[in-house]
Amino acid sequence: MSIRFRPNDFIDIVIVSVIIYYAVKFIRDRRAAKLLIGISFLFAIYFISGVAQMYALSFLLNHVIQVGLIALVIVFQPELRSALEKVGGTSIHPISIIADPKNTQKTLESIDIISKAAAELSSVRRGALIVIERTTKLGDIVKDGTVIKAEISAKLLNNIFYNKATLHDGAVIISNNLIEAAGCILPLSDNAELLANLGTRHRAGLGISENSDAVVIIISEETGRISLAVDGRLDRGLSQQSLNRALVNLLTDGTRKKLKTKNNKK
Repeated sequence: MSIRFRPNDFIDIVIVSVIIYYAVKFIRDRRAAKLLIGISFLFAIYFISGVAQMYALSFLLNHVIQVGLIALVIVFQPELRSALEKVGGTSIHPISIIADPKNTQKTLESIDIISKAAAELSSVRRGALIVIERTTKLGDIVKDGTVIKAEISAKLLNNIFYNKATLHDGAVIISNNLIEAAGCILPLSDNAELLANLGTRHRAGLGISENSDAVVIIISEETGRISLAVDGRLDRGLSQQSLNRALVNLLTDGTRKKLKTKNNKK
């Protein structure tokens, strides 16, 4: 009996592999990672009880697992929603950048301004929270703040985060190279593994990065340290130059070098 390997089988294997990869990545990057060991142990006992014909234990675990799967969906609803939103928005932004060099140039100019403003705020230890929207729309957060819709400038960002200004405690939302709103309230991260010395500003920055694909710049009021939050991960102690490089890679797919090369050839 010969087994034929069809093209559909290859596609089937690739799809399943991708699903498994993102499922493992989802669990690893979130608080679900600790639950994975417990769930694996529970399934192992369930399998052993079936093989050993322990009917009472098998019956009990069968119902526990059924109810437990529903409970997991409810408990991790925010994380699941965030993951699905990111899947739905993936690849749209990079394609638009490649198709529109002018938009890329504008984004690079905005990155330079934001990096400069972050360095200035850091030098005077002025706390700030700047959220840069990508594919996940932040309209619900924008409408709860003060809508500005202004060109990005270092002076405006410095004025917004002046410690006696009305809007300085909230976050600034940047979308399509415009300051959309200021004084916005962000969801706090409920990650129990966060460092104890992180304040509300850092927890808010991590919170929005966990629930969207936004890029978040956080400047500590106590130390002036610049941090960058993406996908629930925090990179601390950035300089103006390192922040600029990170933003270029995250927002323009690292196209600054390509753009310079192209201009030099002209």
